[in-house]
Amino acid sequence: MKYDVIVIGGGHAGCEAAHASAKLGSKVLMITQNLETIARMSCNPAMGGVAKGQILREIDALGGMSAIVTDESMIQFRMLNRSKGPAMWSPRAQCDKKLFEKKWRYILEQNKNIDFKQDTVKNLIIKSNKVCGVITMLGNQIFSNTVILCSGTFMNGIIHLGLKNYKGGRSGEPSAKGITKQLIDLGFEHGRMKTGTPPRLDGRTIDYSELIEQAGDKNPGSFSFTNTSKLSNQLSCFITYTNSKVHEILQEGFEKSPMFTGRIQGIGPRYCPSIEDKIDRFKERERHQLFIEPEGRETVEIYLNGFSTSLPEEVQVKALRHVNGLENAKLFRAGYAIEYDYFPPTQLNYSLETKLIKNLFFCGQINGTTGYEEAGCQGLIAGINAHRKCKGLSQFILKRSDAYIGVLIDDLITKGTDEPYRMFTSRAEYRLLLRQDNADIRLTKIGYEIGLIDKKRFDKLKSKIDTIKKLEKTVKKISAEPIKFNSILSNKKSSQIKQKLKLDSLLSRPNINFNDLKNGSNKLSEFINDNNINKLEEEQVEINIKYGGYLKREKDNVEKSKRLEDVKIPDDFEFHKLHSISSEAKEKLSSINPKTIGQAKRISGVSPADVNVLLVYMGR
Repeated sequence: MKYDVIVIGGGHAGCEAAHASAKLGSKVLMITQNLETIARMSCNPAMGGVAKGQILREIDALGGMSAIVTDESMIQFRMLNRSKGPAMWSPRAQCDKKLFEKKWRYILEQNKNIDFKQDTVKNLIIKSNKVCGVITMLGNQIFSNTVILCSGTFMNGIIHLGLKNYKGGRSGEPSAKGITKQLIDLGFEHGRMKTGTPPRLDGRTIDYSELIEQAGDKNPGSFSFTNTSKLSNQLSCFITYTNSKVHEILQEGFEKSPMFTGRIQGIGPRYCPSIEDKIDRFKERERHQLFIEPEGRETVEIYLNGFSTSLPEEVQVKALRHVNGLENAKLFRAGYAIEYDYFPPTQLNYSLETKLIKNLFFCGQINGTTGYEEAGCQGLIAGINAHRKCKGLSQFILKRSDAYIGVLIDDLITKGTDEPYRMFTSRAEYRLLLRQDNADIRLTKIGYEIGLIDKKRFDKLKSKIDTIKKLEKTVKKISAEPIKFNSILSNKKSSQIKQKLKLDSLLSRPNINFNDLKNGSNKLSEFINDNNINKLEEEQVEINIKYGGYLKREKDNVEKSKRLEDVKIPDDFEFHKLHSISSEAKEKLSSINPKTIGQAKRISGVSPADVNVLLVYMGR
């Protein structure tokens, strides 16, 4: 049979891609080397974190499944950066990795539009610069209208452990060969990247009395905006540190490190460096933080976050003997580095379809990204657009002002990357608008219009928005009386009031929160109880009022930027014929072929003067 969509790879990108396409109505085939490792958490058994938590909530708001799976498998929840402003709040969950895999596979298998095949794709079937299917290692020819390639670290993957190296896409799993050469022959640029993983420890051999406990939030939240299970019985993580002796031992092993001997050519992640990279680059630091993280409820295996390494196993063991609390720790698995092929993402359109080959989509680590969340959101976008391509619909694009997902894809398409790309809040210029708490308000309507969100959930969102508006209006209408509020204000070290003020005026103060308003106003408390208003809705109103001025300014900036984003550049525009722009700008513009003036402005090497010339040519 012929499929609408073939998804190559069963990782986080592949799962979201297959789910999105199939839920929208496409007939999907997922091909993966091992059906038992679908949605495997190859590295850290955690989801979310700084900026990543925002992405996860955006995936959920659009109708993806990663947040739901996280909620159903998490063993700890923490909201990071609560001491900072709401733009920085980021949910993070420690997950049971086996349960995470189980939940994802169950979701995929419940969709009758998804077929599965355990095999390895050897080649793509290309006719007239259009992908038409795949050829597998077992010799099967399978035809489709579109193909989504999300190969993770498997394409020509090489695992490094000290002076040893061997072919593999992940520990204990073979690498994939064939597609890279074919893509290069077709004209694609390619490169090598590396990532690493730390040793896994036997939790029974750790002295937890010597470690610093890091418990979850007392009132744990969730990632999904749907009614997922409430987390109970959280497991703690723990913190310890390296020391000068540990650093000394690790340095002795540098002569056997593939990173320092030149055996690894690929570029590793800047923001998640190996332990040997840390002590080499930051010689002034006497210690580095390590996190002891459980891999699940039914295993004693521990993930040693912060100790990613490719040093020989004996060096790893010797160094860990001198870490507080790990003196007797046994290794289940040694840490290792992995080198793999990627294809610079400037070769893609915003839909994640390749420019060179029609109907072929790339997503995940093949595009130079790192992280489950970064992969998952690309899979979601590729899955949506593959389906829409099959149905003759326009491509689905999120702008930088819409979502962190839009920022990520624009960064990849416009700027490219020569090192593993990770999302940070600092990459989003409109991060006050793109908060984790309002992802549903921003995106669920879009998910509904696409077809991934059902009417019941959309109606629930509309009800929530109406409630928030009513509550905000009520807060602005009710007055605060001095006799009731001055004691509260005094306790909060806030100046007392001499006459009645509207509640929103008090809420605008930095040290006054919504609970203070409820404690001082019976009218407000009664309104909240009568309308069954929950804490999350109260939080929305507090943010809207407390940061109202900043939000307005950021919205104004979005409107200003839209002027350039709305100026389209024809697909066949010949940048090299422009005489008044720099040679570098001609080269970059011709290579990336930006769709709008706004995108052209963000390309490295394109100056404001070059942009002005383009505007003239566009008749602006």
